[in-house]
Amino acid sequence: MNTPWGYPDFDAHEALHFVTDEKSGLRAIIAMHSTHLGPAAGGTRLWHYVDDADALTDALRLSRGMSYKNAMAGLPLGGGKAVVLADQGRTKTPEMLAAFGQAVNSLGGKYVTAEDVGMSVADMIEISKQTKFVAGLPVQGGAVGGDPGPHTSLGVFLGIKAAVKRALGKDSLNGLHIAMQGAGSVAGGVARHAAAEGAKLSIADVDFSRAQALANQTGGSVVTPDDILFLEADVVSPCALGAILTEETIARLNTPIVAGGANNQLKTPEDGDRLHVRGILYAPDYVINAGGIINVSTEYLGDGGPELVRSRIEAIPGRLEQIWAESQASGDDPAAVADAMAQKLIGRR
Repeated sequence: MNTPWGYPDFDAHEALHFVTDEKSGLRAIIAMHSTHLGPAAGGTRLWHYVDDADALTDALRLSRGMSYKNAMAGLPLGGGKAVVLADQGRTKTPEMLAAFGQAVNSLGGKYVTAEDVGMSVADMIEISKQTKFVAGLPVQGGAVGGDPGPHTSLGVFLGIKAAVKRALGKDSLNGLHIAMQGAGSVAGGVARHAAAEGAKLSIADVDFSRAQALANQTGGSVVTPDDILFLEADVVSPCALGAILTEETIARLNTPIVAGGANNQLKTPEDGDRLHVRGILYAPDYVINAGGIINVSTEYLGDGGPELVRSRIEAIPGRLEQIWAESQASGDDPAAVADAMAQKLIGRR
């Protein structure tokens, strides 16, 4: 693996920690992009990477996204992310989780972790045996905590409604066609919210059975992962992995709106402008999908209860409106506008 300074996604990250524990087989990267607003907070992703360099790129991009996400959500947290480099079977043992927890603990609170792809509430419990710098733990009584996925889903759903209002002039999703890429926790929550409001859903996932189960729940239909982005739809909602909006895919989009929960949807910054030039309204991912970290922040900081979480999530559409209004006034694409706002908040411009 080359040193990170030459990587395109290295953005003056404050710290990178490469973790190896031979006894448990753990290999992980903890990236801290910024602690300007508070401890670097962001979940841990367990994933099989074909190349170690891909893991580093993911950690760099995701941690920067968390800096922007936390800043734009008005949270007193910086941005960080961890990736655990899993084997093809995505093996996960208590020993690996313990070793990872010890690595987080060694940073003394500069990094706070929680769930991401491949990790669960049960995993956070195991990690919490080694460190207190963890959130996403089970809810007790009327407290805040647990799986952040449903909170992310709610924010994405509200953001889609805001995009529909702005681009289509409609106050409801009733009768609108949403092409949902992904059928996991976040996508499932968005789909159920949308279906309850009368939306028509097309759903794709690399796991066909998972897509079919969600379609059965929501009255939707299943399409192939290769086709989902290019359906004629009112909204394309990327809710799987990132870097799916590229020069090639954007040219084939057949929708007025892209709004979904996936992180790092744009492969390059230029892709935000490509959407803008085509007249496709884009909801910057780290703004629309902030519901999960809002819940994590409230749990970790203990500064409120479920009502505060809900009110913070309900502020997401207003932030999107601010971005879209500035985009319209300046001519800059929404992704660039959001980046500039976030960079100012974290003292980078």
